[in-house]
Amino acid sequence: MDNLEKVEKIREKSGVSYEEAKEALEACNYDLLDAVIHLEQQGKVPKPDVEVFTTKNDYEEQSGEFERAQKNYQDSCKKGNTIGDMVNSFFKFCGDLFQKSMDVMFCVTNKRGERVMRIPVLALILAFILAFWLVILLLLIGLFTGCRFQFENVEEIRVNVNDVCNKASDTCDKVKQSFSEKN
Repeated sequence: MDNLEKVEKIREKSGVSYEEAKEALEACNYDLLDAVIHLEQQGKVPKPDVEVFTTKNDYEEQSGEFERAQKNYQDSCKKGNTIGDMVNSFFKFCGDLFQKSMDVMFCVTNKRGERVMRIPVLALILAFILAFWLVILLLLIGLFTGCRFQFENVEEIRVNVNDVCNKASDTCDKVKQSFSEKN
């Protein structure tokens, strides 16, 4: 960079005249930084506002936050919050439900305690879906003819399903007795 370019640079950056820039450069052996400092000392260029500089690395402060965020993300991934994991868990749930509906059996016994019918619960559910009123009618007829309904391979849940079926059969028997007593 030649001297004219240096004068132009100082004038451009500091806003002083060409003459003042040239005098400052000549006084400082054409060193740009020294010339700007010389102009500041003379009061011709305003000193910059005080800024604080530090050798502390901002990364040190942010790295803890970054590591916590990364750990939270990894934990959430382990919990299965991705769509693929949710789809997989849904299909697993459906498969378990299907298997359970095939394992649990709906049994019908007659008055003498002989098994008349034993079908998977899935078949009963499908029958309800396809012919709801027919299935309800057959169940009511079965109750009034003394049939008992039971589920096999049922794990104890909050309400014992077989107790409910037995209570329904007992209630049906009481209704039949009350009709027979009136006639």
